[in-house]
Amino acid sequence: MAAPSSAAAMLTDGLREALDRAQAQVNALVLGKSHEVRLAFVALLSDGHLLIEDLPGLGKTTLAHALAASLGLDFQRVQFTSDLLPADVVGVSVFDAQARRFEFHPGPVFTQVLLADEINRAPPRTQSALLEAMAEHQVTIDGRTHPLPDPFFVIATQNPVDLSGTYPLPDSQLDRFLLRLGLGYPNEAAERDLLAGSDRRSLIAKVEPALRAEDVVALRNAVGDVHASEALIHYVQALLARSRRHPGVRVGLSPRAGLALLRAARAYALLLGRAHVVPEDVQALFGVVAAHRLVPEAQAGSGETLAKSILHAVAVD
Repeated sequence: MAAPSSAAAMLTDGLREALDRAQAQVNALVLGKSHEVRLAFVALLSDGHLLIEDLPGLGKTTLAHALAASLGLDFQRVQFTSDLLPADVVGVSVFDAQARRFEFHPGPVFTQVLLADEINRAPPRTQSALLEAMAEHQVTIDGRTHPLPDPFFVIATQNPVDLSGTYPLPDSQLDRFLLRLGLGYPNEAAERDLLAGSDRRSLIAKVEPALRAEDVVALRNAVGDVHASEALIHYVQALLARSRRHPGVRVGLSPRAGLALLRAARAYALLLGRAHVVPEDVQALFGVVAAHRLVPEAQAGSGETLAKSILHAVAVD
């Protein structure tokens, strides 16, 4: 399935070094989670958005802060709560009596990296305020459309939906996230280093950005040059088709999910130093791309379980 490397997809030495340095910085702050850190960079380079779901206290917000600090991009954080209003996120038009007109006051969404912390603690009306921003990189208020900065990247954290005080994200909102990942408990060695080390917040404050906005744009352009062969695309299509008729799946994967999987696989290959996608890239990402998009039937198990079953059911030609 592999094709010869394309020179157009390879990075300059300086850009490759900056990318490696950014990943190393985040790994130094989020200990023992190198795979999850790589997935976070996949979301960034794919021009997608990242959802981090896990129990409180496992480093979700630390990962988001560390990633933002390494990028050198404008950053805003919104703590989602039950009384948060859509205007608190996107902004509001206020009447200026002297000018006799309404003036738009942008909300925190007008930034390059937005941390939506504990997004599922806000009611659905407030969650939906991000739909247009995440899909189209713009916000429409009072009939006027306001473009968001470029690049624009949302990192959202959420607690498991069975915890009190949470609202489940609707399918349309979940589909806006390229990847959903969990962190889990650290291994013994990483936890020991964490307990013996300095406070993560003070370490993040000292981070010097390894990347700039123009670097992120260049990296995203390079991802688009990574080659996916016809056989590889056929494999992705076979996974999509299987998801729509797999036992236990009520709603399978859409074509947009397939495009997300291919885009993420290209970014994953680039991070590993390749200019072409191989089936192992797709397999490494299928669970985190597909699980939150699958709608299981009652008693059919979780999306993660179904994603693994679908992956095992489709052979690589």
